[in-house]
Parts: sequence; C-alpha cells; structure tokens
Amino acid sequence: MGIEIDVVVGYPINDEVERVLGLAEAVGEPVTVTFLWEGGEPAERAVMVPAATLALWEHWAPTAWPTSGAGDENGAGVEQPELAHPAEFGPFTLFRRRVGGRTAVARDGVVVAELLNPEEAHWLEEKARNVRQGFMDPKQKAAFEEFLARQASLEEQ
Repeated sequence: MGIEIDVVVGYPINDEVERVLGLAEAVGEPVTVTFLWEGGEPAERAVMVPAATLALWEHWAPTAWPTSGAGDENGAGVEQPELAHPAEFGPFTLFRRRVGGRTAVARDGVVVAELLNPEEAHWLEEKARNVRQGFMDPKQKAAFEEFLARQASLEEQ
C-alpha cells in the first residue's frame, strides 16, 4: 500500500485522526498508520481505509477475510474482547468491532473510514483487484463477443 505515517498517540486528540483521515480521503487510498502508545505498550499497525474505497473492495472481493479460530465443531468460538463504549475523540467516534478486529471511524454519525489490520487490507485489495480485472459488464461482454464473431477464423487467414 502506498502511504505510511507514524502517529504518536496517547489519546488521538491534537487532530491526529483528522490529519490521517484527511490524507486518506484526499488521495482516496488507504493509509498505513503506526500507533505508538504512551506508557510503553507495543506499537500497533493499522490501515485506515476510506469508506468508499472499502465499499469498492468489498464489492469486488469474492469472499470475506478468512478468520482463524472461528470455532470448533462443538460451536465453541474464540474468546471475544470485552464490549466497551465507543471512544470519542473530538468530532470522531471510534467503534471497535468485537468480531474481526476492525474499528469504524465515524464523523458526525457517518462512517467515513475503517481501521483494518494490514494483512486483511492487503488481502482484500488483492482479491478485489483480481476479480475486477477478470470482469466484463454485460454490454462490454456483448461487444467483445460481436468483435470476435467478425474475426476471420485461423483457417481463413
């Protein structure tokens, strides 16, 4: 992915989220962010994907990101993180999903981006690109078939 930014975060006040989101929205591309938490906690990498870009990827990707440890045959699932209140940072609210680990970034009640782990973002982008490159809409497909029908056969050439 194209852009990488390091953001030092205690609480993402001081417009850090706004700057990263503004960059992602301006270029229409995902932005890789490293959150360096205060207090010595390990750094956390995430990819901020604008909502429109994520919607496009999810439209073209044939399947969802494979989750490991989704449960065994007895129906026992993996341990889920504890439910917490959404975190508000100025005009943004972060909604951490308990399943899948994504975090939705909302501004004024509208989801404008999502934070994904880098592996999921890369996988989703690749799957979407591969499917999209092999797709022809019905008009394009009909025109291509008509073009092929007008071509001389190999024996005639």
